[in-house]
Amino acid sequence: MILLDILENGVALLALAAFLAGFVDAIVGGGGLLQIPALFSVYPKEVPATLFGINKLSAIGGTFVAATQYIRKVSLPKKLMVFASVFALLGSFVGAWTLTQVSPEYIRKLLPFVLLFLLLFTLKNKNFGLSHQKQTESLISLIKVSVGAVLIGFYDGFFGPGTGAFFMFLFVRFLGFDFLHGAAATKIVNCLSNFAALALFIPTGHIHWGIAVWMMSFNIVGGVIGSAFALKHGSKMVRQFFIWIVTALILKTANDSYHIIDFIR
Repeated sequence: MILLDILENGVALLALAAFLAGFVDAIVGGGGLLQIPALFSVYPKEVPATLFGINKLSAIGGTFVAATQYIRKVSLPKKLMVFASVFALLGSFVGAWTLTQVSPEYIRKLLPFVLLFLLLFTLKNKNFGLSHQKQTESLISLIKVSVGAVLIGFYDGFFGPGTGAFFMFLFVRFLGFDFLHGAAATKIVNCLSNFAALALFIPTGHIHWGIAVWMMSFNIVGGVIGSAFALKHGSKMVRQFFIWIVTALILKTANDSYHIIDFIR
């Protein structure tokens, strides 16, 4: 059904959404805010799991390219990245499986308040994420990154919105990264957690390859430009993007859960 529509209405909207999502994702995450509503707008009758599968496959292209851009320019502690990636991968796979068994509705209700805490903490601490501490790869650091990555990975596979912001907060708040290094680390780990979710979506047939590859091509372009923009302007700009994206996520998730706009009307 959806493949027959690929050359008809909505193609330009999906391309624009994918490009902007790739740009935003490369800097701080949150590209799903753009891609998922665009997919639901163009294909309102499609099975939601299929649209989420398309979103994941499209996003992984831009995320992977952005990660390679960061790796060339930013030095990251290898052992921390290995532990973070492995545990995020495991957590995401378990989360995706759990999604087939349990409704994520209770997380949907809680999410705006968790994101609000991240925003208020960042605003209160004016220098938060602007300086980069030397990484020691101590046992404590490895435990922190492993526990954080498996929990956020589980959330990514189970529900998803705001995953990039949570990874960013993990690296900046608990491991002493600045926002630029946090963005680089987030892209690497988020790429692996996306692969785990796709490992469930693809075998179950929840991918339409034509649409996903079309969107991925624009997402990659956005990812290249977004990562270059972040590398050029540094942590101060990435911090501002983080604040904007988390604010947008709060508004979006609060409205999704509590129908604020309908209440005001």
